[in-house]
Parts: sequence; C-alpha cells; structure tokens
Amino acid sequence: MGERTAIHGAQALLTEISGYGRTLVAFSGGVDSSVVVAAAARTLGPDRMAAVTAVSPSLPDEELLAATRFCEELGVAHHRVDTHEMDVSGYRANGRRRCYFCKSSLLDAARALAAERGYDTVATGTNTDDVVDRFRPGIAAAAERGARTPLADAGLGKSAVRAVARLWSLPTWDKPAMACLASRIAYGIEVTPNRLARVERAEIAVRRLLGPAGKGNVRVRDLDTSVRIEVDRESLPAVLRDPRLAEAVREAGFGELPVAVHEFRSGSMNHLPPVPRRLSR
Repeated sequence: MGERTAIHGAQALLTEISGYGRTLVAFSGGVDSSVVVAAAARTLGPDRMAAVTAVSPSLPDEELLAATRFCEELGVAHHRVDTHEMDVSGYRANGRRRCYFCKSSLLDAARALAAERGYDTVATGTNTDDVVDRFRPGIAAAAERGARTPLADAGLGKSAVRAVARLWSLPTWDKPAMACLASRIAYGIEVTPNRLARVERAEIAVRRLLGPAGKGNVRVRDLDTSVRIEVDRESLPAVLRDPRLAEAVREAGFGELPVAVHEFRSGSMNHLPPVPRRLSR
C-alpha cells in the first residue's frame, strides 16, 4: 500500500476520532488498537484520552509489558484492569461463543472505568476485515455495549491499518497478530489458568529456539490429546528438522502428548470439531 493511500487512511481515521470527545481505547497491544491509541493521542491530545488493557491469565506477560511501553512512549495514560473472565462459566466452558464472554468482561470493565474517569467514548480496534468475518462473537459483545469502532468506520482494513502504523513509525506496524491465549485451546476443553500458562510457556520456548524466525506467527494449539505447533510457511523447514521444539513443548507442561507441526492459519481452531466436553487437567 502506497504512502499516499496511507496518508489518506490516516486522515480519515483522525477525522473520525475528532468527534469522539474524551476517549478510552480498549488496548490489547496489537497493531489495530495501537493505531487507535496513536490516532486518539494525535487528534484529541494525551490529556483527553487514555488506553485500558485487560489483565487476565489469557494475556501473555510479554504483551502486557509491550502495551505498557507503547503508552509510555506516547505519553498516554495506561490503565490496567482485572477482567475476571475466569469467573464466567460461559468463558471457562470454551464453547464457540467464548470470545463473546471475554469481550463482554473487557467492555464492562472499560465502561465502568470510563464512567469513573469521565470519558465520553470507549473505542476498540475493530477494522473492516473483522466486521466482514462472520465468526466474531466478540464484536457483537462490544457493539451491544456501545463501543465505537473508528478503524472500521473510517474504512480501514488490516493492510491499511498496518500502512498507517508504518507511516507513523509505530513499533507495532509489522507485529504479527496475537490473539489471546485462550484461542489456542480447542473448543470444548475447559479453559483453566494451568492450560493458559503452559501454552504461554510453550510458545516462549518455541520462539526462543526458532531465533529470528520466531518473530513471525507462532501458535501452540492445545487439542487435549495432542499438541499442534503452527508457524509461518517459511519457518516450517526449521521446525520440522529441529527435534528440540517438540521436546520444549512437552517440557512446558504437555507431558508425553504427541506434537504435530502445521502451517499457521489464523482462526484454524474455528474449523475443528469441538472436543467432547471434559474437565481439564
């Protein structure tokens, strides 16, 4: 995408946000919400906006640290709220609407914070590509709670968002998509802190062993009776010829479960049949 197109997209986004009033941005640390944070800071000023990040076992520690650094560099206030989605039975049960319960917890916490701190608007990083995806229960939860979607409303899809991030020299412009850790657990398997923690440990170990290739997309999928490592196509040969990766996954907490390797595919868990519901280990 050319610089002229990126400039046009940036201007459309700034114009969209300019009418929001005092704004609180739900900030995951990814490229989409980071562009919304940066745009709000540019058009409203850091004193009339802030970012809020949900803190829970499903957020990797590295992501929280990165989100904090990002806000510090922009001079933006960064609120961290405990969302307690583990207390929600619908989330723990890990059905296909899990994201609805997760996003509901986040937006309820964000709205409460906005009311307390005097923010007029809560905004998310939903873009036009997200809107057309038919399997996005979290978007419905946010819409029900009145969250604004400046990227989508300004007509920006994922590639346009990255172009704006690059135009503004944001460190997230080439950051791989990073869904929450719960998205690595097959539907039907109860989400628990233990399962989330071992997925996080396994992904850290795989990235470390892959070296530079580990900066791309890396997923460790918990399929209950097996584990699947997913990486970008160009990283597949390195993974397939390195037996240490499977061993590192097992040592992270997966024991003797068989480990397979696949090419990364966003939303791949949505295409697997749910595992018959059982108590998690």
